[in-house]
Amino acid sequence: MKIILTNNSYSNIFVHIKKTRDIMRRSVYFILHVSLLILAVSCVDNHYKIKTRPDIPEPEIQRLEKDLFMTDPAFLPGIKDSLLSKYGNFIQLFAYVIGAGDLADSMSFDNMVSFVTDRDNYDVFRAVNEKYPDMDFYEKEFRKAWANYNYYFPDSCIPAMYTFISGFNNSLIVGDSVLGIGLDRYLGPESGYYSEMGIYRYLSYKMSSWKLVPDAMYGWASACCPYSGDISSDDLLSRMLYEGKLLYFTKCMLYDYPDSVLFGFTADQVRFCEDNESQMWQYIIEHDLLYSTDLMIIRKMTGEAPFTAYFTSESPGRAAVWVGFRIVESYMRNKPDVELYELMREENYRKILEEARYNPSK
Repeated sequence: MKIILTNNSYSNIFVHIKKTRDIMRRSVYFILHVSLLILAVSCVDNHYKIKTRPDIPEPEIQRLEKDLFMTDPAFLPGIKDSLLSKYGNFIQLFAYVIGAGDLADSMSFDNMVSFVTDRDNYDVFRAVNEKYPDMDFYEKEFRKAWANYNYYFPDSCIPAMYTFISGFNNSLIVGDSVLGIGLDRYLGPESGYYSEMGIYRYLSYKMSSWKLVPDAMYGWASACCPYSGDISSDDLLSRMLYEGKLLYFTKCMLYDYPDSVLFGFTADQVRFCEDNESQMWQYIIEHDLLYSTDLMIIRKMTGEAPFTAYFTSESPGRAAVWVGFRIVESYMRNKPDVELYELMREENYRKILEEARYNPSK
């Protein structure tokens, strides 16, 4: 059978070939685009991920609340010296937190015994012990975090770690070489204690076990690098970027944690920040808020709240701190030679903003 191709047939063949080439070209463009996206994501990951994490021993978290509440109160005075030896200066910091006073005073330890024998405090201890029968999981998580810390700060000490309960007074106790975690502040939002105390839901939401490790690393950074702004230089930008530095530090230590956990946001609140980053920045600039020294403005933009008053009710509280984190992140991407310890010491926040070349509209 002989096939005769007319001019129209040739034309149809050429059209078919052209369409095929267009499809192939679009496929190549699509594959290239996806590859670039994957590469971009990889670059984002590599910005935080440490290829060689130092090998450090797993930290042992000492349980002060167990030693206190699981000992017969009649025997507590007899083990005072052993407690002082085991817990060092941490137990003195703890005594100050619960209002027991200076342990050099004999009455101070009696005050600590009174704290332990209070029935309400013992009930809280039972709830804590049920929630946290051991700290095995957290010791493994802290080992990874402190290994990262040792990578960035090889000459710094890793603090001794403790747990305690303080009548809900403190989430953390941080000293020169100690870090204590108040487990009664991490019982979960469903805990009846928090509702009885009238703690708002947006706050109790973050009083959960999943915030324990991020809060501890954030608190350690805050203690090592305290805010030094005075009245003349304390403006919104300084607060945003100082808090942004602490969160950037926390993410470097816990880079495999989702942002919702690091920031204490819900998934919807993270999405709001990502979708409205440019609009939030534009609002701050257009309303001349960036260099405002008005404490009320600073508080509303960076303080704990159900949402950020200057934005919408869908925004999280401290949304401006998230923007500050993004500026710091941009700064560190643009300044690859700047080490993390140099960032934490940098207090010229206008310099950070200028060299960040932050432009969320891109």
